[in-house]
Amino acid sequence: QVQLVESGGGLVQPGGSLSLSCAASGSVSSVVAMGWYRQETGKQRELVATITSGGRTNYADSVKGRFTISIDNAKNTMFLQMNNLKPEDTDVYYCHGRIWSSSSRWNDHWGQGTQVTVSS
Repeated sequence: QVQLVESGGGLVQPGGSLSLSCAASGSVSSVVAMGWYRQETGKQRELVATITSGGRTNYADSVKGRFTISIDNAKNTMFLQMNNLKPEDTDVYYCHGRIWSSSSRWNDHWGQGTQVTVSS
């Protein structure tokens, strides 16, 4: 089975930086794409950034110029470097992966979510 294991998150001051990572483990053959989504309580889950295994990226307008997504294909690990954090970035951040497994087909997987809080 495929698991997405997140690390990072926590409390940071406005203007500070934080780095998240998400490692795909288990029966992983290859990664099609991975991404980060965030969801505040009572609100819709929204895209933050996505990246394909080929390195193509997509960012929400609200994070462009501040966040950088990257992927290490050899380790099946995705990273999100978050700079100049703002209070409105406060959310639960979820890792998503579209992953080929050993069964020779891709499936979508979600991480457990990690809390990012930006506050003075």
